[in-house]
Amino acid sequence: MKAIQFEEYGGPDVLEMKEITKPQPGEGEVVLKVEAIGVNYADTARREGAYVVPTPLPFIPGAEVAGVVEEVGENVTTVNKGDRVVTLIEKGGYAEYATANAQTLIPIPEGVTSETAVALPLQGLTAYHIITTMGRLEKGETILVHAGAGGVGSLAIQLANHFGAGMVIATASTEEKLQLAKDLGADAVINYTESNWREQVLEATGGKGVDVALEMAGGDVFHETVKCMRSFGRVVVYGVASGEPALMYPSGLMNRNLSVIGFFLPQIMKRRELLMSSMKELLMLTQSGDLKLTIGGVYPLSEAANVHELMQGRKTKGKLVLVP
Repeated sequence: MKAIQFEEYGGPDVLEMKEITKPQPGEGEVVLKVEAIGVNYADTARREGAYVVPTPLPFIPGAEVAGVVEEVGENVTTVNKGDRVVTLIEKGGYAEYATANAQTLIPIPEGVTSETAVALPLQGLTAYHIITTMGRLEKGETILVHAGAGGVGSLAIQLANHFGAGMVIATASTEEKLQLAKDLGADAVINYTESNWREQVLEATGGKGVDVALEMAGGDVFHETVKCMRSFGRVVVYGVASGEPALMYPSGLMNRNLSVIGFFLPQIMKRRELLMSSMKELLMLTQSGDLKLTIGGVYPLSEAANVHELMQGRKTKGKLVLVP
């Protein structure tokens, strides 16, 4: 089968199409004929050797896959050959076939395409849980969503409204992206490339600040975000897209009873009840049309390097998908 693999860390050019052996299912596993692959910043971090856990070489990236069950391993009773499913895997998604734990497979509802379904596992679950499980958003509260036109941000805006936010404030870097965030349901949109974006956030809240903030940039953006919080506010950190660390003095959180909370999706994956219930809800919301996914582009698997370059150059919006 064909797969995208890298044998050294580096830029997009280290991604190469290889001919490798088709995988076989182990006990409790299935082999999927892959129909769609989600592209994420975790893939670029893997490629650069900068992921939060070690990346062994050679490596086939890709954690989000949707497709059809091709082969079933021993002691698999929850799915059958021919089932259309979507799942998260640790590695190996950039390929024509991939193995997956049968216990993590979610059936794709009628009317939902593989390209749409694959936009949900990583970014959809992230948006869902940074708002609910970690951010503990309550009805009527104000939430700040950075990168509101991105894969996580575009879903977080909609889910925040679904869960009863009183006000959703979104940031983005261009007028086009700001308009997209507004169209998705943001009550206020702010260009974060402007030096006074923090003042604009506070102005939008009447000087009160926000209750929950979803932060994934790091560096100065993190520090400015903390200054946007009202008393008892929660900052949920789920990435460091800028690559810049943020030095924090915990005592600075005390005077407003602030919380800074870290989020790492693999920990949710270890809690099967959290994973399955939230993924099923996301698919139902998508099937009903209440959750609209922004697919920024669907590309052949052979163009993986180009897609990585486009995404890291911030030349895209929404979810990027590869197809074998």
